[in-house]
Amino acid sequence: MRFGSSDKSQNCRLVQGALCEFKNCSTLKCQEVRSDIYSYFRMDRMTDNTGKQSGRRSFLKTTAITGACTVAGAVAVNAASPCLLPEEMVFEPNNSYWAKVLPPVNSPLQQDIEADVAVVGGGFTGLSAAYYLKKDGAIRGRVVLLEAARCGNGASGRNGAMMLTSTADRYMQWGGGPGLDKRIYDLTAENIRKLKELSGTLRIDAEIEQQGALQVCNTTEDAEKAREYVKKARAANFPCEFWEKERVVEALGTLAYEGAYFDPNSGQVHPGKLVGLFKAAAESVGVEIFEQTAALHVEEGERLALTTSNGRTVRARSLVLATNAYSSKLGFLRRAVTPVFDYVGITAPLTDETLSALGWKSRVPFNDCRTEVYYLGLTRDNRIHIGGGPVDYVFNNGVRQPANVEVHYQRLLAELNHIFPTLGTESFEVRWSGSVDMSLDETPGLGWMGKHGNIFYAIGFSGHGVNLTSVFGRILADLIRGRSVDWRWLPYLNRLPPYTPNEPFRWLGVQFALGYYQFTDPTKP
Repeated sequence: MRFGSSDKSQNCRLVQGALCEFKNCSTLKCQEVRSDIYSYFRMDRMTDNTGKQSGRRSFLKTTAITGACTVAGAVAVNAASPCLLPEEMVFEPNNSYWAKVLPPVNSPLQQDIEADVAVVGGGFTGLSAAYYLKKDGAIRGRVVLLEAARCGNGASGRNGAMMLTSTADRYMQWGGGPGLDKRIYDLTAENIRKLKELSGTLRIDAEIEQQGALQVCNTTEDAEKAREYVKKARAANFPCEFWEKERVVEALGTLAYEGAYFDPNSGQVHPGKLVGLFKAAAESVGVEIFEQTAALHVEEGERLALTTSNGRTVRARSLVLATNAYSSKLGFLRRAVTPVFDYVGITAPLTDETLSALGWKSRVPFNDCRTEVYYLGLTRDNRIHIGGGPVDYVFNNGVRQPANVEVHYQRLLAELNHIFPTLGTESFEVRWSGSVDMSLDETPGLGWMGKHGNIFYAIGFSGHGVNLTSVFGRILADLIRGRSVDWRWLPYLNRLPPYTPNEPFRWLGVQFALGYYQFTDPTKP
């Protein structure tokens, strides 16, 4: 993951301009922040009894004031940043390969409406939460879903198609002890089976394949860590396996890796078709879905009021924020996650001869052990897709595609050729990018917030969202129905990921972090 650097001078000018605006701004919020800063620094000069300033005392005082200035200035800029640098609300179209089969777009909202629950966001989280809210008559009132563009326009419709168990912070590593980790693992593994059952019930083939997934080891050190983890995990009744290099070569046809961790309960899916499955499921139980209807503002209250892009208002008792990387655009969860741009490419269907020479006999999807992880899968019609690697962050939580996308696609193609040299001159038929939400420590969070405790959220999936989003969608439905006691054991309940500062510190911090990852990650598979 790496942030783009082509706009650094522009970012600096934005910050300088914002600080000047802050100095002269007459709004109440800016006045209050300035008042706090001035009060912090208002200090009388200290003199000795001769009326002359003590040299040692002066030095200490100057040092203290300089340090205080730095800290307080940073605090002030961090506090004022959201006021001075409002985020742009933009929803770029999904141009992924998966988007070709997204379901038809519903009509936008045409009138003011009253609802029991309003859901904002038509991805996996929002659609699954809405479905479970109405399933089996759980909520008898009106459940309304608003989507700014079309269902699946965000990360749900342009991801890497891997359905992974557990959470990112607990995948092939211990999080809170074997017992808790196994319970979370079982919850997420069972969810994939539930989705397969839903697919069969509605007779909508989402290409869900629970044939396992591999986390391959880039180095011998990675392989040794995986071997030790699997030994402990199997003692805790995890069904995982460690594969030696020879078995990895037999399964994947590549010599690039030193071993692998195999999880038999993970798998893969066609993301566009999974969006279609969830949308059909939600509508089948009475959820009303309005697309091309962006929520622009939320007014809190015992009954919330949502103002939409076409001037209509939705009033509801409860609100579900299923907006993930776009949450800060509505003024929520800005400090919980950072939206980063991920990149994916997919080939044309490979011939039988090419696939045979490749040696990917198992057809099992896999990802590597790097922090800037690469992940690969094979579709039913024999297309290879690869995604990941260095990411980009656009200043101020931007969601417009960066200018340096070609570099990323060339890097993906080079990585693919490192892994499978026999592909030769194979190129990508379709390439795409888009923002995903990443938390500072890769932990997700869900719960409720707001003055009246009626705003519900799920956020921070950090690469495990294809499966975890609908797990959290089901839990959100339970929370709204007053069944939070059933989920008290879950460590992510009513927590937010670690605090991420505002601009410009966010941009600087992420630049540093991703530069460090690039320096420490293995350069080749």
